[in-house]
Amino acid sequence: MYEDLKGKVALVTGSGKKSGIGYAMIEKFASCGANVIIADLGASPEGIEVKLGTMDEMQKIADEIEEKYSVQAMVTQLDVLDKDSIAQMIENIKAKFDGVDILCNNAGASFGVPNMMATYDEDAWMKTIDVNLHSVFRVSRAVMPLMFGRTAPTIINTSSRAGKVPSSFNGAYIVAKAGVNMLTKVMATELAQMGIRVNAICPGQIMTDLEKWRFGLEAQALGGTAEDREKEMCTTIPLGRIGTTKEVANLVAFLASSESSYMTGQALNVTGGQLMEL
Repeated sequence: MYEDLKGKVALVTGSGKKSGIGYAMIEKFASCGANVIIADLGASPEGIEVKLGTMDEMQKIADEIEEKYSVQAMVTQLDVLDKDSIAQMIENIKAKFDGVDILCNNAGASFGVPNMMATYDEDAWMKTIDVNLHSVFRVSRAVMPLMFGRTAPTIINTSSRAGKVPSSFNGAYIVAKAGVNMLTKVMATELAQMGIRVNAICPGQIMTDLEKWRFGLEAQALGGTAEDREKEMCTTIPLGRIGTTKEVANLVAFLASSESSYMTGQALNVTGGQLMEL
């Protein structure tokens, strides 16, 4: 519980389904007394294997959050690839709140995987970069005016362990997340004079629908079961298990709170020790 988050307004993109990291962020902020904005597509686009929540499901989440935590929870449809959709989200927010204190750029997806660079579809590559990297720029630029003049506003970008460790078959996502790490540092440098701190989180293996899909995909390609693939992955993690979305959200709440007031421009790992850096 971070008392200083009470009454603040937290916007989390990609937060429209309960099984995701974004929802865990929303619930954590609400448990600290923050008002929350649930922003997502509200439908599943073509080419994505893991389904997203519908607008009705998002509204149900908002209603449950309000009832459980006695905060305000707003739902807004958002396509992070569409400038008009982003602009409409801003107008929706203005109609309900007087600003935004916390922005979590959490929306992300992979298209065209698994593929090596030699066979990767160019449109799928570009769309993956756009969703995971360019959207952070687009949404942050649009939301910044709602943060100016607020007390200790923060931006937290969801990157990935993948952005620090190269591997095969998912190159566009990996490159995009590496870009998010550097964009975070650029934003932190430029926005420090305005009192806005900017950090990134780099989750490793976290139990989400996407992770389950990955284990199933690997099982099809390599044999065995999804459970076998999960057990094998756990052998690469010093803590010996897959992480939870709540554990990621705990780090995000810390970064949004005054407890991290002297931290900016960092890309923090939450990997169970799978990635250790000097």
